[in-house]
Amino acid sequence: MQLTRFTDLGLRVLMYLARVERADPVTNQEIADQFQVPHNHVIKVVNKLGKLGWVSTQRGRNGGLRLGVAPQALRIGKVLRELEGQAPLVNCHEPPCVLRAGCLAKSALDAGLAAFYAKMDEYTLADVSAQRTGAQLLTLHRKFVSARG
Repeated sequence: MQLTRFTDLGLRVLMYLARVERADPVTNQEIADQFQVPHNHVIKVVNKLGKLGWVSTQRGRNGGLRLGVAPQALRIGKVLRELEGQAPLVNCHEPPCVLRAGCLAKSALDAGLAAFYAKMDEYTLADVSAQRTGAQLLTLHRKFVSARG
């Protein structure tokens, strides 16, 4: 299993916002520059995160992005489920698989996916954006702010 680029960027946006001081809003352009991704892609991801209530946005000169939820309250499994969707790993019906009547692979894969999400639910946004990762995120943000001003 590999996460989509959308989910990967969504997780990175959340981690970045979790480590930046609340009084210092972040722009879509900053996110695009920091993670070297197209600005339009960031806008789509941030829009989804905003609809989920995880990011708050404010327009205008002093506007920007802020985390809209406490990092310790947001489970990584929930983030991945919401951004990846609930599609199974395999679809035995489209196109129809000739083995589906007696095949155990789908149930094994479904169990593995459930175990993956259960394990990810053990971690919060605060957990994955802490320590060295958190320090690196803060350093990136401070460099961006100092280069800008």
